[in-house]
Amino acid sequence: MEDIHDDVPDHVDIEQDPTVLWEPDATAETREDSSGKLAGAFAWALTIEGGPQTGLTYVLGSGMTVAGRGSESAIFLPDVTVSREHVRFVVDDAGLAMSDLGSTNGTYVNSQRLAAGMLREGDELMIGKYHLRVSRGHG
Repeated sequence: MEDIHDDVPDHVDIEQDPTVLWEPDATAETREDSSGKLAGAFAWALTIEGGPQTGLTYVLGSGMTVAGRGSESAIFLPDVTVSREHVRFVVDDAGLAMSDLGSTNGTYVNSQRLAAGMLREGDELMIGKYHLRVSRGHG
């Protein structure tokens, strides 16, 4: 087998590939029961439980967070089923609120399309082909 690095001069440093593959071990059964299982000092989090990037968790700090496929989005969901600026989340003293930003495919909370509303721990969101679960920190 030929070494792909044979043609690289000695003075060039080659680092190992930093890509890490993560395969979720959870079944749909355990995913449905995952709400509230994240311990920590954060107020709110969104965990991708279905679709691309399954297992990724976004911790939401106070203030506004935008989710979308635009590169400026704090929650980057790179898929054509997601609008560039799809939905805005706001964390304040009242809790966690969401507002759809006029997305093409809408934002669904517990299987109902909503333009805006307050979210609770355990709520299930659908943003394009991404299924997310709302969790609340308990720290």
